[in-house]
Amino acid sequence: MFASLQALIWGSVAGSALLIGAGAAWWLRIPRIWVCSIMAFGAGVLVSALSFELVFEAFTMGGLAATLLGVIAGAALYFGANRLLAKRSRRKQKAASPGDSSGTAIAVGALIDGIPESVALGLGVVAGASINPTMLIAIFVSNIPEGLASTADMKQAGRSGKSIFLLWGGIALASGLAAFIGAISLADMPQEVLAFATAVAAGGILTMIADTMIPEAYEADHDYTGLLVTAGFLSAFALHAIGG
Repeated sequence: MFASLQALIWGSVAGSALLIGAGAAWWLRIPRIWVCSIMAFGAGVLVSALSFELVFEAFTMGGLAATLLGVIAGAALYFGANRLLAKRSRRKQKAASPGDSSGTAIAVGALIDGIPESVALGLGVVAGASINPTMLIAIFVSNIPEGLASTADMKQAGRSGKSIFLLWGGIALASGLAAFIGAISLADMPQEVLAFATAVAAGGILTMIADTMIPEAYEADHDYTGLLVTAGFLSAFALHAIGG
């Protein structure tokens, strides 16, 4: 039980980074170019995390088939959710702006990748009797620009602070509960199931990065986007190398 409570705490800590990013975007006057720069850096961190902490770990745990199926499922899940949001946005285009749709799309991506990531954190606590610091830091760092960029878009679109913080608070709570559930219910599952769940996170992250984060960042950063993505990737890779 102590391990599951520890997983709940660390999953909530990782999810709280979304609220930190949201708070910064809501209360501070952050220029759009800085928001997009942080988003580009965060995209690089996420690419590194999904490569070394999710896809490779999934392959090591459950093999190629489970990993490929998980990535495809995660990509399809995010794609389907994003299409539903786009249709809803078109039906209500007089009430919602493109920024609101884009911000909500990032939030959906945070939910899709955050829950399996938190499950992985919980399983790591059970398996290793302690949290994986590399994974925790990578998730925490990458969550800040997601909350920041999404909130900035939704604020610009005129959404209320209450609705925005309820959204992020719910996702943060879901992350903590997912880590708790992962610790108590998935510890004895076959490795292929664990690999599939981990790879789902990777597929959701990658699709969200390609569809939303990098295009949004490029609108403001242009020539600097690639450099910032690379800097984020190398920073997370160095953390992984040192931690490994």
